[in-house]
Amino acid sequence: MTQPLLALNDDRSIPQLGFGLWQVPAGSTATTTAAALRLGYRLVDGAAVYGNEAGQGEGVRQSGLPRDQFFVTTKVWNSDQGFDSAIRAAEASLKRLGLPYVDLLLIHWPCSRKDRYLDTWRALIRLRDDGKARSIGVSNFLEPHLERIIGETGVTPVLNQVELNPRLQQPALRAFHAKHGIVTQSWTPLGRGQSFDASPIQAAARRSGKTPVQVILRWHIQIGASVIPRSTREAGLAENLDIFDFALTEAEMAAMATLDEGARCGPDPATFEMG
Repeated sequence: MTQPLLALNDDRSIPQLGFGLWQVPAGSTATTTAAALRLGYRLVDGAAVYGNEAGQGEGVRQSGLPRDQFFVTTKVWNSDQGFDSAIRAAEASLKRLGLPYVDLLLIHWPCSRKDRYLDTWRALIRLRDDGKARSIGVSNFLEPHLERIIGETGVTPVLNQVELNPRLQQPALRAFHAKHGIVTQSWTPLGRGQSFDASPIQAAARRSGKTPVQVILRWHIQIGASVIPRSTREAGLAENLDIFDFALTEAEMAAMATLDEGARCGPDPATFEMG
């Protein structure tokens, strides 16, 4: 199948739907990644802290796809922030992945109290300029973090990966992203299933003949986000991928908008400092 692509602000592009490796066991990451790529995924989203980068790299090799046919993301963890340490961490990630470069390198969390994210961003710029990351971005950054790194360096992230789901729709942050040409990418896109029984989702599922999972993932696609659901089952991977043969109506999208409660499943980026 042909994967829809989203344009990045550095003239590259990213597959709109990807496979997320958070909490995928290290021992099965290679086979699961290879299975996802065989099914048609082309984006594999990982991170150093997930502990499965070696399997991520092995999986893309097992797929047999040429290097330019798949998109690999990894992230610099909080304990590795700072200019020199971020450089070393990224190089260690490349070694574990067995790849000469990643398509996208992200700062995993801003960790405001550490106040190293600006130096870390400068390290990512260097890594991009040195060819070790094709594109660079951030994860879990709030507007003040974004304004600071853009203002201080003149380099705008191509993407901000944030918690986004029907009960946490982040309209103000998404508007900021749109204004600055930053792609919004959704983690925990299904909100741990907390919206599956919501009447707008159930109604759209009945009308379309799709599952609540597929309705929610389609909603992410139609708001223009990139989305990286996880599954460790091949049937789940196939279900998540099967969202391009239907569309939600304007009325269904409007009904989905009413589900926003501003409720997080994960940590608050304003305070999270682990690592």
